[in-house]
Amino acid sequence: MGVDRLRHGRGRAVRLPVVVGCGALLLAGCASIPNSGDVEPVKASPRGDSQVRVYPVAPAEGADPNEIVDGFLEAMTSDDPDFAVARKYLTKQASQSWQPANRTTVLASAPDPADPQGPSGPDGPGLTYPLFGDQIAAVDAGHAYQPVAPEPYNGSIHLVQENVLDGKEWRIDDLPQGLVLGESDFQRNYRAVNKYYFAPGQGWLVADPVYIRQRIDPVTRMDPVTQAVKVLLEGPTDWMRPVVDSPFPTGTELKRGTRTLEFDDRNALKVPLNSKVDNVGREQCRKMAAQLLFTLRDLTSTRGEQVELLRQDGSSLCVLSGDQAEEFAADRTSGSPDSPYFIDAKGRLAQLSASSKEPIDPPRVRGPFGDGTMPLGQVAVARDEKHAAGVSQDAKSMYVGSIISAGEVGDALVVSKAEKKEDRLSAPSWDGNGDLWIADRDPQQPRLLRLADGADAPREVTVDGLGDARIEALRVSADGVRVALLLTEDGRTTLQIGRVERRGPAGRQTVSVTELKAVAPRMETVTAVSWAGPSRLVVVGKEAGGVQQVSYIQTDGSTSAAGVLPGLNQVTGIAATDDEQQPLVADSDDAGIVRLPTGANWQTMVQEGSSPVYPG
Repeated sequence: MGVDRLRHGRGRAVRLPVVVGCGALLLAGCASIPNSGDVEPVKASPRGDSQVRVYPVAPAEGADPNEIVDGFLEAMTSDDPDFAVARKYLTKQASQSWQPANRTTVLASAPDPADPQGPSGPDGPGLTYPLFGDQIAAVDAGHAYQPVAPEPYNGSIHLVQENVLDGKEWRIDDLPQGLVLGESDFQRNYRAVNKYYFAPGQGWLVADPVYIRQRIDPVTRMDPVTQAVKVLLEGPTDWMRPVVDSPFPTGTELKRGTRTLEFDDRNALKVPLNSKVDNVGREQCRKMAAQLLFTLRDLTSTRGEQVELLRQDGSSLCVLSGDQAEEFAADRTSGSPDSPYFIDAKGRLAQLSASSKEPIDPPRVRGPFGDGTMPLGQVAVARDEKHAAGVSQDAKSMYVGSIISAGEVGDALVVSKAEKKEDRLSAPSWDGNGDLWIADRDPQQPRLLRLADGADAPREVTVDGLGDARIEALRVSADGVRVALLLTEDGRTTLQIGRVERRGPAGRQTVSVTELKAVAPRMETVTAVSWAGPSRLVVVGKEAGGVQQVSYIQTDGSTSAAGVLPGLNQVTGIAATDDEQQPLVADSDDAGIVRLPTGANWQTMVQEGSSPVYPG
């Protein structure tokens, strides 16, 4: 069933999308098609509606140049095998050279062709259609999403008249490489997937987000599960490659001809591989299987319970269950759900009950941070929930102390010499290695510091590309290979992610943060950030001319319509955990310390307090 196409205006195509959920025929219970009203142009499918399908239409005989351009732009948004219909709009030579999988350019809305210019072009007289729009991102050949601050897109499509059996037809002979899609078409056709690799020298996995097709890939003809396995085997994205390892032998691929992988009725999956894995040992194979289980867990409606890797001859290489794979998770320190903490009105560290339905008087932790002898302004609780790092109320000094036993706090481990409170220490953060991080915002000596095991002398961490920006706040990921930074420059605070690169033996490591990349380029300012999963952040900020909002953003900078959370005024702090079952906790000047349970609205937990945190 093809898409019905009407003409509007100067000849632009009007899309009447087919909704797959009702099937090819109108069945009882499906909405009827309206038979009255004006025809209005639709430049893109509804945001995020993966059930909308676009079926391309081949060029009609004698189609004019406008119809050729519009038909091709529409055909690019389809799932047509190898974009066969889209290629019918191209000359033979252009069809051979066009590589739709090389790159996807994402615009805020569908590309808008202007009136043609001509005659001109590389192959003689023809027509050039400039393409306009605001580019917001690109996806490279490695499936990595790269956001940009909205910037003008200036591409073009060139047409010539090509000889055919019955005369000449207009066809496209020059065009942008790859696909050019509006944001809603991109979200309809693609989905985010985390592929997983190991932190160097560690036994835990690190998420590396990429985008694959929602349905069958037009180029490879692979279903989403097979696509995810393929991109995992291709190796890490360029940005992540320096800080992760893969136990898959170089050259490992799916067995030739594999296009479909399906979980059986026991939620088990068999993955046939080529001969590169035939002699892999058991422990290495278990790690490979864990990478696959973690990568595939978000692709199916039920959790994958088992993966079996097969040699090229079909014999079993190893089997790993979902429960066994959990030993490779990054944040598994405490063995129980993380608890949120906050600083009460008297500067004491207290523990919140995330599950309580009514506001209660939170119990304070033991030791100097809970008994009031060391009033706090900022805090970070270690991932094992046995220690905490506290910053004094004047932001001058940082201490580390027990939160499970009484005792005195020792000397300050970090002291800022800045004159103003706002120029002193940031809130600290613990990584999955047990190291403690903090920023000294002293204008005379700004520093990012790391304390190995939370106790060693602070060592400065270089931040490549920081320039004149100042680190206002930081949050290190549970895997320890990425750090989220709030950077202030020229009165604007932005969110950027950096790689944490470690060199040298333990105890004498040189640590640096490299290749900063903007995560929320469309936001004018960012107020607070927290990790909310292996590759997801929860961010408080606002876009230019907008109001403050709380939203989820992937670490690659991509967003979805579901990412914006219920409104909350005057948010100064936000806390989340990798466990999606645990609620968000926020500090609101209007409502106090609040939480956001799944499927509910914000609820007040305590009226007075600050600095809500989960361990980390």
